This record gives sequence, structure tokens and C-alpha cells, in this order.
Amino acid sequence: MQIIKAIASLLLASIALQAGAQVHQARGQYSANYKELLGVFDRKEAPAAFKQKARQEATLKAIEMYFAEAGQSESANFDAIRAKFLENPNRYILDTTVLSEVDDPKDFQYTVAVRASLNVANLRNATQAGSAIGKAAANEKSALSFVFVSRQVASLKTFDDRVYKREDRSAQANGIRHEGDSVKERTSEGESIKGSRVDTFGSSSEERQKTMKVSLNTSASSETGGSTTKRAAESTWQVLPSANLNQVFVSKFSQAGYDVIESAMVESGKFKVSDIENDYKSGNDLQPQTLRAIAAGMKEAGIPYIALGTLDVGMADKDPQTGLVRVAVTVNATVLDVTKAIPRTRVAVGPVSYSGVGPTEAEARGNALQLASGNAAQELSSRMTTMGIQ
Repeated sequence: MQIIKAIASLLLASIALQAGAQVHQARGQYSANYKELLGVFDRKEAPAAFKQKARQEATLKAIEMYFAEAGQSESANFDAIRAKFLENPNRYILDTTVLSEVDDPKDFQYTVAVRASLNVANLRNATQAGSAIGKAAANEKSALSFVFVSRQVASLKTFDDRVYKREDRSAQANGIRHEGDSVKERTSEGESIKGSRVDTFGSSSEERQKTMKVSLNTSASSETGGSTTKRAAESTWQVLPSANLNQVFVSKFSQAGYDVIESAMVESGKFKVSDIENDYKSGNDLQPQTLRAIAAGMKEAGIPYIALGTLDVGMADKDPQTGLVRVAVTVNATVLDVTKAIPRTRVAVGPVSYSGVGPTEAEARGNALQLASGNAAQELSSRMTTMGIQ
């Protein structure tokens, strides 16, 4: 147990250090034919200057790989500062390690793979400085509020399948009946002589018998059928305290350049955070009246944008790599523009899942929520930056 706790402490400390310093390691590879690039070449290896240039290109590939993994909006933001990065790469690259290099003199092909440590803080500062919100004056920056609900399944109701069976039977019979009579007759005669007199006598009997002959053909058929009705499970949610997560959202949106106002400061007779929480307790969608109240409340407060979303906490399980408790959190988020008569969804993110680990379920859940909220806010703000929202 002590070993597990020690591993957990080191792991969490490493995560915290990386998050605080905003340092990310990425790999990149570059390959080129130096004879084609340099023209006539009679040496048996690539020149040193060419190798150095190839390593720089591999480092650039590493940065592109990082932004590609970060998402489409982050990649677009990097394209906007590519020239600025090439002017002073050392500001954004902390160190570079050559992982492998292959120089094939037969084909004049040189390939190098590197691992670069990126100063993500400076990269994001550069992208934000070149964005519309970054160039805007303080009084021109848009106000932004947010409501994110952290929730976990409180109860799950499942239903047995409803099975209906039916069997239809039918039968037919066709036949012909023949009837007839038969008669049997029996007679007897006799004589009796007595003296000069002859007496005769006789008797007869008739037996009548009725017969009937029936020919019958039959056929039968049977058909079975039915249906099975399945009903979706019904779940209810419980809202988790998210005061610590509010700091994450405030920090990320503020770093992006927006004038962030917490939703609790905007509550009024029209807009209430509790209404949003109650809707998310019973489903994934906000009720129409709640959406209208949000728009009315934001317009009354003069706030053009509001970010809404859920952080759904999954069931805890065991992380196969560390043996620690692992909890996944699924994020769904949108940014509404309430400046028009009918509010518009300007940005949507999710569903996307993030996992956190820890020695206990509570710590794993906290780490997962912090990771999910940070990434959700970063992605939302990056997409808003890409769209030129200021």
C-alpha cells in the first residue's frame, strides 16, 4: 500500500508540475534527399549544415504534431504564428533530443527523428497576442460568463423486455357422404298332414340395414409471430460541488483575453443558475424556458456570450497501467451568442472524455474534473479565437 501511495504521489506531482510549467514533449521526424536539394554531390554523407537544417525541420514537425493533437482550432492558431515562431524558435523550444538518424549514402537520403520540449505557455501567448481578442483594447474585449455543471449518476432504472407472442391456427376439411339401404328377407314354409287334411304354414322376416360411406380430406396450417419491446434506461443525476472548477474556467477564459464574469454575479429575477442545474439533473438538454431565461438575463447584464456545459463523471475502475483508481469525465460544452433576437450557438465541443487517476476515487475524480474542465475551456477559447470573436 505504501508503494502504491508513493507511486501515486509521484505521478500526481508530475502531472501538477507539467500543468503548472505548461511544458509538453512531442516527437517529429523529417526526411529529405540531400543530392536533390544540394545538386551535384560527391561526398559519402550529408553535410553538417544540412543535418542541422533537417533537425530544425523535425522540431517544427514536432510542434505541428502537438497542435494537431490539440485540435483543429489550436492547429489553425499555430498557422497564424508560424512565421513568428521561425523568427525565434528558441523562445518556444526548451530543448531538443535526437532520437534517431539514418544517413543512406546510396540513395542520398537523410532521416532524423527528434523529441522536443515545448514551452506551451509561450506558444499560447503568441497565438493569443495575434488573435482579434488579443489585439483588442481592454474596453473592447467581450464579456463572457459561464455555467458548467459537474454531475454523477444518482440512480439508474432499467426495464425488462416486454415480449408478446401470437399463434394463429386454421384447418379445413372436405368430404363426400354416401348413404344406402340394404334389405335382408328370410322365409320358411312347411306342411302338416293329419288324416285327410293337409295344413300348410309359413313365416317371413325382414331385416333392414342402413349403411353410410364418408370420404374426408383435411388440411391444417399454423403461423406464429410476436414482438419484443425494449425500453431505454432512465437515469437521474446528482450535481457535484464545482467551486474549484470555476477557478479553472475563469483562469482559462481570462488568459484567452475575455472579460470573465462568474454566473453567480449575473443572477437576477430572470436568470438563475439553479434552473440550469435542475434541468441537467434530469437530462442532457436545457428546457426552452430555461434557455429564454438565460438569454434574457445575459442581455439585461450586457454580457454577449455565455458558455454552458456538463461534466459527466463515470464509474470508477482500475487503471491497468498504474493499478490506481481511474475515473473518466465526459465533457459537452457550447458558447451561446445572445446579442441577437434569437441566440446562436457559436462554438460547440464534445462529447470528449478525459481520465484522471489517484489512490482514491475522490482524488481520481478531482483530477479528472480538473483535466476535463481545463481542456474544455482551452478548446472553447481557442475556437472563439479562430473565429475572430473578441
